[in-house]
Amino acid sequence: LLMLTAKSAEIDRILGLEIGADDYMTKPFSVRELQARVKALLRRAHTTKDLSQKDQAPRTIITYNCFTLDLDKRKILRNDKKLELTVKEFDLLSLFLQNPGRTYSRTDLLSLIWGYQYAGYEHTVNSHINRLRMKIEEDPGDPRFLKTVWGIGYRFAEETELAP
Repeated sequence: LLMLTAKSAEIDRILGLEIGADDYMTKPFSVRELQARVKALLRRAHTTKDLSQKDQAPRTIITYNCFTLDLDKRKILRNDKKLELTVKEFDLLSLFLQNPGRTYSRTDLLSLIWGYQYAGYEHTVNSHINRLRMKIEEDPGDPRFLKTVWGIGYRFAEETELAP
């Protein structure tokens, strides 16, 4: 998703990226720059797809604890209830569910989920993680599943940590 807008203030750019835009351009713009950015987004989409396919086993449905992930339908259930997630939230949760226990830095997540690194926009990851916790955790303030690894990033809890 490329946002093309007249709003050029830093807060507008940050908000646009945080709500899911992959890139942000302001008017006036050059058609050649727009074409170059679209090509770059398409390249990154292919690179991200290639990276995620290398990292993940070729499975369609993954069950982990109380979660069921259907990659083909892009659907996630928690305790047999469908979670309503944004595209980025789905991508984050699906990455974590397929790799429980693996720690990802914010930079890793920006690269894998957004397709490239947003210099200075690591807080975008924090915002998405916080919203995702609100949707999957019983107590988002004391998360059971989506753990913060202080000074590094985030990871999804392993089965042994989830036992009662």
